[in-house]
Amino acid sequence: MTYEETLSYLYAKLPMFSRIGAAAYKNNLDNTIALCNFLDNPQNKFKSVHIAGTNGKGSTSHMLAAVLQENGYKTGLYTSPHIKDFRERIRINGEKINKDFVIEFTNRTKEISKKIEPSFFELTVAMAFEYFALNKVDIAIIETGMGGRLDSTNVITPLLSIITNISYDHMQFLGSTLEAIASEKAGIIKEQVPVVIGASQEETSAVFMQKSRELNAPINFADRMYATEAISSNIHHQSCKVTDLENQQTELFEFDLTGNYQLNNLKTVLAAEKVLINIGFHLEKKKEKTALSQVKKTTGLRGRWDIINESPLIIADVAHNKAGIQEILSQLNREHNFANVHFILGFVKDKDVSAVLELFPKNANYYFTNAHIERAITHTELKNQADGIGLIGDSYDDINAAIDQAKLKIQDGDVIMICGSFFIIGEINSF
Repeated sequence: MTYEETLSYLYAKLPMFSRIGAAAYKNNLDNTIALCNFLDNPQNKFKSVHIAGTNGKGSTSHMLAAVLQENGYKTGLYTSPHIKDFRERIRINGEKINKDFVIEFTNRTKEISKKIEPSFFELTVAMAFEYFALNKVDIAIIETGMGGRLDSTNVITPLLSIITNISYDHMQFLGSTLEAIASEKAGIIKEQVPVVIGASQEETSAVFMQKSRELNAPINFADRMYATEAISSNIHHQSCKVTDLENQQTELFEFDLTGNYQLNNLKTVLAAEKVLINIGFHLEKKKEKTALSQVKKTTGLRGRWDIINESPLIIADVAHNKAGIQEILSQLNREHNFANVHFILGFVKDKDVSAVLELFPKNANYYFTNAHIERAITHTELKNQADGIGLIGDSYDDINAAIDQAKLKIQDGDVIMICGSFFIIGEINSF
């Protein structure tokens, strides 16, 4: 098969959560274990860091990978979903997985795939593990998909576990309370393996502390270790002060991720670094700062407060749940008048879209759209829901048509904000 034929096979033959939703979800690790056994357990042949959480785990994964890479470690990175190219999911030192390997691996696993019928995610996790093992990475950063305890990635025993934060998302699988969701995410904590928790939250901290006690896993809360303060930002960089709360030393950081929410992720990364240094990693401060100033260039991270056009200003962000959208709106409120913001929105069906739409200001401009996947809410249905709460705008079957229309209506100083789904951003022609 060619690479294109291989991708068509993967997308068409394997149940894919991003396309069809719940029908692709597997509530056990049986298939992942079977695939790993078939491949001689590649997950045991490299060191790893395991990252879960509701929001921020993708950014945290990329930031930590950039730091390790800049310090000379051959670094694997597994994240999901991809935005444009399947190979974004699996990288080594920022380079996407080789197309020939994707073809060879898919052919090699066809028989066992017919037998056990893995999901798309299960097979790509196994593909990543095999790629990292064969290429002898020094360390791999492994991002969970949706949950933790039953996530396909949860067959590794990492050097460090990280849980960024907990908020409401995927409740039909993870539970309807923050405590229940935290319990599922806490499933990545392993016996005697240190864990970093990104955010201390009243409803969830006790869950993590109890789990860490049960497993004798040293626990660290990043927001009790570091404090951050924004100093300045432009469309390409932001500067902040970071205070180490243990010794009260303050340093200046500059990094190329300009979403204000990245300050919370930065604390998590710094806490993770401190743990890794304590277990033997050599991470130089100068190289750390260089890495954080060029995360996008080093790792290929996209879709996080991403400036895709400067004039007019167009920002794309993969924020798709209530907590993520609140962060987006908070930054826009500080930097722009909502009357000058043109929102292009698209969501998938299994989100609590009504609760998310309630967050948006009535005095902004709206353009409703959809990705071309089964899970997407149609642009007409989204418009009808938005109309019902006073968010008025037109709808478009193609996000690029929505962008073109917004460009026709904007005035000097206006901004176009695209958010709601990885998948609508993936369909932007100019992205």
